[in-house]
Amino acid sequence: MPSIHLLSDLLINQIAAGEVVERPASVLKEVLENAVDAGSRAIDVQLEQGGVRRIRVADDGCGIAKDELALALERHATSKIANLDDLERVGTMGFRGEALAAIAAVARTTLTSRAEGSAHAWRIDGSDRSVAPAALGAGTVVDVADLYYNTPARRKFLKSEGTEYAHCDEMFRRVALARPDIGLQLAHNGRVVHRLPAADHARRVAALMGDDFLAQARALDADAGPLRLSGFASLPAYSRASRDAQYFFVNGRFVRDKLLTHAVRQAYTDILHGNRHPAYVLFLELDPAGVDVNVHPAKIEVRFREARAIHQFVFHALTRTLAESGASLAARDEAEAVTTTTASAAYAPEARTQDERPRPFGGYGNAPPVQGRLAMESASRSYFDFVGTAREPAPTAIPAPMPMAAGAQDFRPTAFAPAAGRPTTPVATALPQHADDSAPLGYALGQLHGIYILAQNAKGLVLVDMHAAHERILYEKLKTVLDGTPSVQRLLIPAVFSVSAKDMAAAEECAEVLAGMGFEIAPAGPQELAVRAVPVLLANAPVAELLRKLLEELREYPASEVVTARRNELLATMACHGAVRAHRSLTIPEMNALLRDMEATERADQCNHGRPTWNQLTMSDLDRFFMRGQ
Repeated sequence: MPSIHLLSDLLINQIAAGEVVERPASVLKEVLENAVDAGSRAIDVQLEQGGVRRIRVADDGCGIAKDELALALERHATSKIANLDDLERVGTMGFRGEALAAIAAVARTTLTSRAEGSAHAWRIDGSDRSVAPAALGAGTVVDVADLYYNTPARRKFLKSEGTEYAHCDEMFRRVALARPDIGLQLAHNGRVVHRLPAADHARRVAALMGDDFLAQARALDADAGPLRLSGFASLPAYSRASRDAQYFFVNGRFVRDKLLTHAVRQAYTDILHGNRHPAYVLFLELDPAGVDVNVHPAKIEVRFREARAIHQFVFHALTRTLAESGASLAARDEAEAVTTTTASAAYAPEARTQDERPRPFGGYGNAPPVQGRLAMESASRSYFDFVGTAREPAPTAIPAPMPMAAGAQDFRPTAFAPAAGRPTTPVATALPQHADDSAPLGYALGQLHGIYILAQNAKGLVLVDMHAAHERILYEKLKTVLDGTPSVQRLLIPAVFSVSAKDMAAAEECAEVLAGMGFEIAPAGPQELAVRAVPVLLANAPVAELLRKLLEELREYPASEVVTARRNELLATMACHGAVRAHRSLTIPEMNALLRDMEATERADQCNHGRPTWNQLTMSDLDRFFMRGQ
């Protein structure tokens, strides 16, 4: 073995560069973070050939004094920490003092800076450490050229110009999202790609993520003691096939942390399809002493001292934000807008009092009280087993329909054309002129092909996928019921159906699990099961189809896992099979009952599989379709 000896400073820096300077984007990250730490208000970035040929970063920060320029290029030389206490509470982006030294060891580097109060600027050459006067108004310019020119083996591992530029662009975006108060500009090969003036978080997010993301995202701002979580999280309708639109910042630093990623993923579990990914820009703020950023050379990983508390805070804050229905948010915005004009409207000659307003159809707080529940048609009975909010409409005189010519096709609304087996009593009165603030989703007008509900609210037309909406309502109710003792509906005539031998065995082994869910099952033959009781919420669901699916789940997974880890997936299956099916005719009051339950249900904007349950078409949208006013 050769004798032990000390390595040269140059070789030490080149070894360190392997950890710090992985590619041009790594250089850009370190230099940008130094510019941010310098208190810059404007930063200009110029790249050539994806950053391999050149990276030039100019800022207007505090600058570096002449006698500190040479020290800035030495390893472990920094102005940001002085002792262990500073390291444990570091609040700057950089702090190790090794980035510039590593960069200067593998690229042609020049550093030009003018400190505040200095008569002029000075430039230092990274290769020979020579210092000379320079021309610069203020701040610092870091010029890095010919990356890995002296380590050709490392240079061969770099990708194409387009790939390296894409990594640099991503790094630029991270810094820009973290600091919207700083104006930034990025140019590549002489062409300006991003020009971002200083702005608030919403404008910066819209500039980099797109207006479509901002339109499909919920603003988030929650705090608990020293913890605060803010930013924007997309709705499931904006889900992505990859994780390319996920940005999480801890005290302004972009991180990839398994704990935080898991908390976010858990918050989206009930509303996002399994193979889709949410988009978000989230900012977690906490005491710097509560997070260790000195665990990775690139400072992209962190460790939390109270990891479980952080996970629960992020999970619950995001869950509460995503759980709120878009209808309720719209109603709140409308109420705030109306409040500002209430006083002036009260004195308008044509203003009406609350009692004089036209009443929407449906009777929710408007029609005279009616004893008893709405009589259920057989076609919709399974839905109304758990919806008890609908009331009979007040009797209204309806003119008799005009007689139709022989052979003519009936295009009249379904309210005047009863289906076979349905009561001949009309189920619709005059359509509402407008919806009040208590009904953000408005009031039903009718059905489209037995799949969609058409409703009118103050903004225009609301389209509802009735199966998806009912599935979400039923799912949330099942979760609530299963937390306690489920109400059971005994069947007058047991439902008997045939099953496989495996299902028979699963039913016998998991009888207690099924009983805890509200099912009473007993053998009725060698390969037959009899269902004697079901949960009240599923009293008229297709029992055989539902039980076969549950037994399949119980055969595939242990009963304990189904009850705990897979409980919500099991309930989602029950809700899907128990929900009102497409092509089922509903009456107007039944549709209104569904709309009211949607407004009162968390996460009602999407079904259990992440599909949207409703959509709004404003009057402006409809006018544009028909070119009104053009």
